[in-house]
Amino acid sequence: MAGSEKSSYVFLVNKTKATNLGNADVANSFFSRFRGLMMVKNLERGLILKLPSDRSRRASAIHMFFMRIPLDVIFADSEKKVVDIVTLDPWTTYTPVAPARYVIELEKGKLKESNTEIGDELDFTCEQARIT
Repeated sequence: MAGSEKSSYVFLVNKTKATNLGNADVANSFFSRFRGLMMVKNLERGLILKLPSDRSRRASAIHMFFMRIPLDVIFADSEKKVVDIVTLDPWTTYTPVAPARYVIELEKGKLKESNTEIGDELDFTCEQARIT
């Protein structure tokens, strides 16, 4: 992804559980969201797909086509509250149970490690500004 398509990395925290989810880049353009983590072999940090605010549940769906590694995925609403979580293998698709504003793709095992569950509140803090 070109530098203009993602911001500086963001630090992710599960505020409800006071656990660290690690760092993530932000994909906020159509192309950066479409490309996501396709073809990535080693995940250095996660990726937050920032979706348009008017997305429906079905339009919040993701695919794992051309993925090389399994991922833990968090779907969060505009208030950064977790509305769904799932672990996905390559070459699968998934539609969340509720519309999402943010889709957070993390290394497999982060959900269990952080004890993240539906209903938890997240915080994304950036060096320069908060992601809104």
